[in-house]
Amino acid sequence: MGESGNEHRKSDNGLGRRDLLKLSAAAGVAVAGASLIGQKPVFATEELSLKGKRIAISATGTDHFFDLQAYNAQIEEVKRLGGEPIAVDAGRNDGKLVSQLQTLIAQKPDAIVQILGTLSVIDPWLKKARDAGIPVLTVDVGSTNSINNTTSDNWGIGKDLALQLVSDIGGEGNIVVFNGFYGVTPCAIRYDQLVNVVKYFPKVKILQPELRDVIPNTVQDAFTQITAILNKYPEKGSIKAIWSAWDIPQLGATQALAAAGRTEIRTYGVDGSPEVLQLIADPNSPAGADVAQQPAEIGRTAIRNVAKLLAGQTLPRETYVPALLANKANVGEVTKKLGIG
Repeated sequence: MGESGNEHRKSDNGLGRRDLLKLSAAAGVAVAGASLIGQKPVFATEELSLKGKRIAISATGTDHFFDLQAYNAQIEEVKRLGGEPIAVDAGRNDGKLVSQLQTLIAQKPDAIVQILGTLSVIDPWLKKARDAGIPVLTVDVGSTNSINNTTSDNWGIGKDLALQLVSDIGGEGNIVVFNGFYGVTPCAIRYDQLVNVVKYFPKVKILQPELRDVIPNTVQDAFTQITAILNKYPEKGSIKAIWSAWDIPQLGATQALAAAGRTEIRTYGVDGSPEVLQLIADPNSPAGADVAQQPAEIGRTAIRNVAKLLAGQTLPRETYVPALLANKANVGEVTKKLGIG
């Protein structure tokens, strides 16, 4: 997966430190327009309704903070709008996920909302649902069979996180990358954005082979893989940073660095899991930055989009919910805005 993103062209136009700092300032762009973060949901005067509607909610898994928050928020929002949720959780088992989608299609709900999933696995079944006349909406799934996908701006997330990383390491050095889920749309976008940024900094090198993060046992596996990498590169300065498309591998990597006494290396990830934000807040922790999403608001927004669609409104192809880049300098402010500080 993602082999096409592994070619890193060298640029002859290396940027100086001043240019680097100007670019890295853009890493705070995710804060702009994020005033909704940390606030209770505000609803339109003309209330939406799902009264009498059966809404299927299909989750790839709920073992991760993001997934569980989005899943529970969707169930609650369907109920709040007067509908009946039909919620199923595949527990990270692709076979079970396909079976559940087959069952949901047979039940002919008024709409199906799919949360995450490897596109090659779920897309044939999203098409079957669409062909059966069932509206399909998604969360973090880039499928042509979805009427609307509710997500964060993963292009912005990937760019901002990459710029923060490059700035923190002074525009040079080796970085370790976890790239195990390129088939999951948000992970692919974030990875591609990392590559797009790095190609303009010829002194930054992504070490090969890239690491493969796994599910389940993500934290333990990341800990083991990073420990092995540290043994291979024992000299301080030989590795500057560790990047992952989500923050559970980041958690395991951060723990491995602390255990090995290699806290000069920084880790970077995405999602805003509370335990990772706590590590970023610790000045002695190697956790460098994490882009915090709003999974509950993403979940609620997806269900409101279902209600709008069933009421005859036209939806955009994608609906973006703001995210916040948390680093050592601003993590206190970010967690306060998120309501988890």
